[in-house]
Amino acid sequence: MTRLEHTTVNLGVLSRRTGLTVLDHLEREVTIPVLEGIQAQGDLIVIPLPLVAAAVSPANRTHWRMVPAKGLELLRSAAGGNAHTLVADRGTCEYLPSPDDNLGLALGMFHSSAPVYLLHPEHGAAGFTPGDYVVRRQREYDHRRRTWSGGAHRLVAD
Repeated sequence: MTRLEHTTVNLGVLSRRTGLTVLDHLEREVTIPVLEGIQAQGDLIVIPLPLVAAAVSPANRTHWRMVPAKGLELLRSAAGGNAHTLVADRGTCEYLPSPDDNLGLALGMFHSSAPVYLLHPEHGAAGFTPGDYVVRRQREYDHRRRTWSGGAHRLVAD
């Protein structure tokens, strides 16, 4: 099995490793940069834990699980379409579903000791440096639901 730790991982490698296909408009030979910081992909946003630690915590949960080499599906679109899949080398990334989040947006948290990737058939892939991250749903302002106290938000639909 191909290890992903090196810096020249491309979309084709991730696609072959997971068995997930990506849409034809995406270049499979493009190198996926591994970045630290906030990154968004469709209806998800991945945030380094230190930036949201006051709002999100794992609490006393013991449900951390290792991300398998084939990847772990985090979210599928509302219409049952394309999935966001977390991909990591075996033994380098743990995932905790449903951490405590005072905004109710967190789907999970992950801790990695090596680079990890978030793969999506339509959006391609994003790479993350080792560390602790929170995976949240994105929300957007909904001007149609404005109230006297401001506006309302809705979840981004991918």
